[in-house]
Amino acid sequence: MKKLIALLLALTMIFALAACGKKTETAPAATEAPAATEAPAAEAKPHIGIITGSVSQSEDDRRGAEAFQAKYGEDMVKLAIYPDNFTEELETTIQTIVNMSDDPDMKAIIVNQAVPGTTEAFRQIKEKRPDILCIAGESHEDLPEIGSAADLVVNNDFVARGYLMIRTAHELGCDTFVHISFPRHMSYETMSRRVAIMKAACEEFGMQFVLETAPDPTTDVGVAGAQAYILEKAPEWIEKYGKNSAFFCTNDAHTEPLLKQLLEYGGCFVEADLPSPTMGYPGALGIDLTAEAGDYAKILAKVEKAVVEKGGAGRFGTWAYSYGYTVSAGLAQHALNVINGESELLDIDDISKAYGVFSPGAEWNGSNYTNAETGVKAENTFLIYQDTYIMGDPGHYMEATSVEVPEKYFTVK
Repeated sequence: MKKLIALLLALTMIFALAACGKKTETAPAATEAPAATEAPAAEAKPHIGIITGSVSQSEDDRRGAEAFQAKYGEDMVKLAIYPDNFTEELETTIQTIVNMSDDPDMKAIIVNQAVPGTTEAFRQIKEKRPDILCIAGESHEDLPEIGSAADLVVNNDFVARGYLMIRTAHELGCDTFVHISFPRHMSYETMSRRVAIMKAACEEFGMQFVLETAPDPTTDVGVAGAQAYILEKAPEWIEKYGKNSAFFCTNDAHTEPLLKQLLEYGGCFVEADLPSPTMGYPGALGIDLTAEAGDYAKILAKVEKAVVEKGGAGRFGTWAYSYGYTVSAGLAQHALNVINGESELLDIDDISKAYGVFSPGAEWNGSNYTNAETGVKAENTFLIYQDTYIMGDPGHYMEATSVEVPEKYFTVK
């Protein structure tokens, strides 16, 4: 019995030692386990939303949004279109913009052009998603109003351009400036102030200023009706005011028929309301730019050649790069730069840098918006413009971005 007990004790000690040996062997594996843990998942890319008008209403705006999406991918860049008849479909417009904020990865929403309803949409977005940057390009609403809801507003410089377009027309030998618009546009502060500036500049340069009215394409007459009106009336206006008259219209849809008749009957055209070599010129000249799509150097060269062949050398101008295209893509680029910590949201140089990505070599100038009533400059609202290019053989820039606009024009109203 004693021998049996001794044997059992010996076996117990052997098993205990074996167990300790196993623990010693497996201990290093336990300490190495954390190294085998999977790395954390990569942070999701910030989503950026761009809302524009349709191709029929504002093609360049839409093409710029598509260019930014092509650069960064559909997974990151989300696009939407507000209704053509946005004045009658206000709720749909607002909801189209607000819907972008339902995306949990959305970090910035750009609206170009910022039509009526954008301010309210931005307010609704900020209530539920204050982290989203709300950016307005080319606002149709009063700048102080939309500036109260948006993080950033950037418009064409209606103040400087109101003066510079008249100055350029004068340098081209024009004695009359004909401004074509309609009541809805003339109710906007940006456009009514620009008219006042144009009138004052015409007085300075000894020119006649004329207001003409045309149908609003967003009303029942539609785009086709508004364009038919311009086709009919433009020859009458040219005969009435003379071939040394410069013509300007505030609506994209009016631009093509106006250019077509000016090329046919005479007159000058400094630049469009939202300038671009693709704004009105292709249709008016009957040229196809499909092969040149996205290459503005080639687009401008082809448009210029056709203008010269039509006898328009020295009488027709534009910006070398589309304003609407650059705003859609440039503001989205600026938003991405800000999100990535590479730019300051309210820095005009950083905004110009982002615009330059989509308009290489173009000269830009601009400044903060000044409230004509108070004389106060808005910190989050900027006015910007590109140099004017007059087509010819050869064409040339007017060096408008280096002209110092007299200070008095910044408070004309």
